[in-house]
Amino acid sequence: MPEKKKSVAKKGAKTINFGLHLTLDGYGGNPDKLNDGKLVKKILDELPGKVGMHKIYGPVTMDCPEFNEKDSGGHSGFVMIAESHISCHTFPWRKFVSVDVYTCGSSMDKKFIVNYFKKAFELKKVELNFIKRGTKFPAKDLVAK
Repeated sequence: MPEKKKSVAKKGAKTINFGLHLTLDGYGGNPDKLNDGKLVKKILDELPGKVGMHKIYGPVTMDCPEFNEKDSGGHSGFVMIAESHISCHTFPWRKFVSVDVYTCGSSMDKKFIVNYFKKAFELKKVELNFIKRGTKFPAKDLVAK
């Protein structure tokens, strides 16, 4: 039977914010760039280093065939970073891209990331959401190791 870990948390333990999550939906992009799987892979390979994140796996990308009326195909990819992940899904025939940048770090250069994707895919408009994740994340371990 596995040994139970003893709780080390004290009542009223301090909490911190776990991470930051930026979602970017881009409209009016260049369909040729959005349909370039090598470009998607290059973006996912370069971006972590440009914003102080650390790749641990990938990037992995794939050409995605038409799936349904809503999804007429494109390219999808992700890169796992020590801080979390970055994912990118393109829809060239809709001139659209959907991006997630998630970090457990305490800061994110949103302006740089937005401009990077705007330039890479020649986006005309972007819709952004920025979420503080895990706002009640314990500041210290709750269970002894």
